Amino acid sequence: MILHQKDLVPKKILQHSVLPKLHPLILLLLFQTWRVCCHPQCLDYKPPFGPQQPLVFCKEYAKFGCCDLQKDEEISSRFYSIMENFDHSGFAACGKYIRSILCQECSPYAAHLYDAEDANTPMRVLPGLCGDYCSDYWLRCRYTLSLLLEDLGGPQQFANLTATIEEDRQRFCDFLELKDKQYCYPNVLTDAELNANLGLVREDPKGCLEVCLQEVANSLRNPVAMIHADDGSHRFFVAEQLGYVWVYLANGSRIDRPFLNLTQAVLTSPWAGDERGFLCIALHPRFTTVRKAYVYYSVSVKREERIRISEFSLSADDDNQLDHSSERTILEVVEPASNHNGGQLLFGHDGYLYIFIGDGGRAGDPFGKFGNSQNKSALLGKVLRIDVDNNYEGVPYSIPSDNPFIGEQGARPEIYAYGVRNMWRCSIDRGDPVTGAGRGRMFCGDVGQNKYEEIDIIVKGGNYGWRAKEGFSCYDRRLCQNSSLDDILPIFDYPHKLGKSVTGGYIYRGCEMPNLNGLYIFGDFMSGRLMSLKENEATGEWQYNEICMGTDQTCKFPKLINSYYRYIISFAEDEAGELYFLATGVPSATARSGVIYKIVDPSRRAPPGKCRIKPLPVKIKGKLIHFHPKEEFVINKKPTTTPVPTTTTPKTTTTRKHTIRRPIIIRKPPIPTRQTTRKIARPQPTTETAKEVTRKTAQRAPIKTTSATTIRPTTVQRGPTVPATTPSTGYRATIMTAVCSRISQTSINSTTSTKRYWRTTPYPASTSSPALSTPQFPSPTPLLSLKRPQGPLLTVTWATYTSQKPKKTQATTASTTLPKVQGEKLWPGGKQQGAEESNQVNKGRRGRGRGYKRRRGGRRLPSGSVRLVSADGLPDRGRVEIFIGGEWGTVCDDLFTRKAGAVVCRQLGFTSVLAVMKRAALGEASSRVRILLDDVECEGGERSLLECKRSKVGKHNCSHEEDVGVICD
Repeated sequence: MILHQKDLVPKKILQHSVLPKLHPLILLLLFQTWRVCCHPQCLDYKPPFGPQQPLVFCKEYAKFGCCDLQKDEEISSRFYSIMENFDHSGFAACGKYIRSILCQECSPYAAHLYDAEDANTPMRVLPGLCGDYCSDYWLRCRYTLSLLLEDLGGPQQFANLTATIEEDRQRFCDFLELKDKQYCYPNVLTDAELNANLGLVREDPKGCLEVCLQEVANSLRNPVAMIHADDGSHRFFVAEQLGYVWVYLANGSRIDRPFLNLTQAVLTSPWAGDERGFLCIALHPRFTTVRKAYVYYSVSVKREERIRISEFSLSADDDNQLDHSSERTILEVVEPASNHNGGQLLFGHDGYLYIFIGDGGRAGDPFGKFGNSQNKSALLGKVLRIDVDNNYEGVPYSIPSDNPFIGEQGARPEIYAYGVRNMWRCSIDRGDPVTGAGRGRMFCGDVGQNKYEEIDIIVKGGNYGWRAKEGFSCYDRRLCQNSSLDDILPIFDYPHKLGKSVTGGYIYRGCEMPNLNGLYIFGDFMSGRLMSLKENEATGEWQYNEICMGTDQTCKFPKLINSYYRYIISFAEDEAGELYFLATGVPSATARSGVIYKIVDPSRRAPPGKCRIKPLPVKIKGKLIHFHPKEEFVINKKPTTTPVPTTTTPKTTTTRKHTIRRPIIIRKPPIPTRQTTRKIARPQPTTETAKEVTRKTAQRAPIKTTSATTIRPTTVQRGPTVPATTPSTGYRATIMTAVCSRISQTSINSTTSTKRYWRTTPYPASTSSPALSTPQFPSPTPLLSLKRPQGPLLTVTWATYTSQKPKKTQATTASTTLPKVQGEKLWPGGKQQGAEESNQVNKGRRGRGRGYKRRRGGRRLPSGSVRLVSADGLPDRGRVEIFIGGEWGTVCDDLFTRKAGAVVCRQLGFTSVLAVMKRAALGEASSRVRILLDDVECEGGERSLLECKRSKVGKHNCSHEEDVGVICD
């Protein structure tokens, strides 16, 4: 990473005569900003972790890094495989270098070392070294580079690479050196700032804890609650204020039939901020056997507003729907005003149902001498506890025998605690997953009046002070000075300058984010502020930290974002204990702007495999609606905790600021060694082997060179010669020169020194490039060979999508020689398009169905067919285009990996994929060609890209500068 002063400070300021003395201060501030922008990240684009079992080989990363024991053993095996080529002295001299380089995959900063912090850009083949270390490595063991790049049976795009740079220290270190001196190896191990708080929750300079978010549901109408069934299915249930409850499966899909529909009974309105409506749902703790649900909603009975607590039974025919005819009213409480409705139901670990009711509304609890909250003969302003088991006959509930006010005259026996104003969102602590500490504690957020919001821990018989107190302060001074008040103080309160309506949260007890264990996370509805509390177990005090969104670099992981809608309605946890919050951009019961976000810690994750879940199968009746996130990835968003509320989700756009394209390399392809003939001891070949070698030699006609011969990969000149520019050096330039020479290079045998630790590693001859007798070294300009030629030739390799698995035969190639018009527009029918034509297929006869196109021989082309568009006339590589809905279009490179490339190559008849080329490295389509697919994630076994996980057809957040291409084998 290079920080350009001109990019951060206006030129006029730098040239101002008054500011020269301020330059060091400005640069220091800028340098500090730059230093905190990077973060620990692994090569799988996820945070590092602490391995469950200690590492044996790469021991320096045994506590925190990117390798588990299995990966550590793989690196160890590779190391000893390489070291088989060494004698004792070579092992002693070079072993430490090879081990250190291999182990950098385990470094917590592996993504930075490999230039892979962005999932949408290619990464280095080897980790970046510091300059001094690289020079020492070159001086002592430079001939080991090909062993590190070795991958038998792989592609040849890096063949002969090491031979061209091993003898030149400058080129050698340009290839390996990472210019960022803070993050290069080995400086990254000793940098005090990078290692000071490694693995802890990241904080900004003000102490704000930085997290990221993942969108899991959207287009909801004021989502007020999210719960789970605790039945092993890992589905969750989301309630909307309007009266709907929806079922979401573990894969994010939503069942199109509502779990419950009470829209006809629920009292609410489209007014922004209306507190009435469907407010909560709770499932029986033994839901798999008891099969009952309890709901809390507002109703109007004879023009009288009430709170109704009802019981529903699960449908006998559908496990994802309640029997609407089974409603049984458990409790109704008259509401004197339309606000302060409370709205929380939950089951405690004791199996009883807890109900949290507001004080009745208006301001200051003006009802009676002391208000409803201090009046034990009223249910308003209370926490109730009832027993809903065994209520099949007679009364709908019973009173637990240990309720605190059963024997008190005039007190309602349902009361568990009192003196609350309007508790909004409560939760029960699951307890520490190891020690069980904290299990059963009940946390609530109580909305304040004029000055303070508070967080309480609810205990049996507790008086929480309202209306005598608001937070820690007195509200009604006369009541506040009453010695018999005996109230329980909150664990935390905050003034209205931070927020005016608290939303209670949860203590995190999940598995995926170990840093967050024990952290109570909550928010504020009005300000949109996320906050946290952490208990000091020694003193019992709670420490406050605000939570903010991580910067773009901190949250630059796939599928993560760093912004959310302002109005935080509720918090939730799933069956595994992971934490979510529900927010909206428009606080109206009818606005479809509600979103559910999962909280993600980008600093540390759990070890791979530790948190793996296997959801039990769920029988579905109806259709599934697949989830598609509406928010952009963090790459194109600005971090904010309080985005401006809008009635619609922000739309993505394909318009992007034009930037100079950087040289692109292949993302971690398999690397072969150059073909060399070293004088080392080896068994003599048998007669049959000798014949086979002779036959291959006659076919390939390799060029033999001596150690003094310069090895020059060959290229084919296609079209006019491009004037040479200033030669470019460095890692990317070196890689791209080798990639470009791959187009038509031949195999080369060389005879060099007799170093004992070398071995010959022949690779098969390329069938896609003709052998040339005259080697010609390409221009040092890194990207000249990759630019599309100006000549008239164009090759398209294409294949249809069928339900049958493709045979492992050579791909059917349709080579068409036509003038090149408007970029690269050529279709399987061999029809040339004019300058004004788009990629829309001409309309055929009616009745043929959407998604088909006539191809040669009168056969129809189905949706999902793919082709490779190549400007180099090569059938095994090119830009990927897919046929959908009657037109050809391109595929964005976002999240497109070798697995997706394998699907394309296999569909075209090739056996495997050599490399995935991003950033339109194999050609950029015309602006008239539509981008049809984005965010394609494949497992590798799909028959078409349409079967992979992806965005909707035609919906994307990219441009043709990100057209993906593949090289097949």
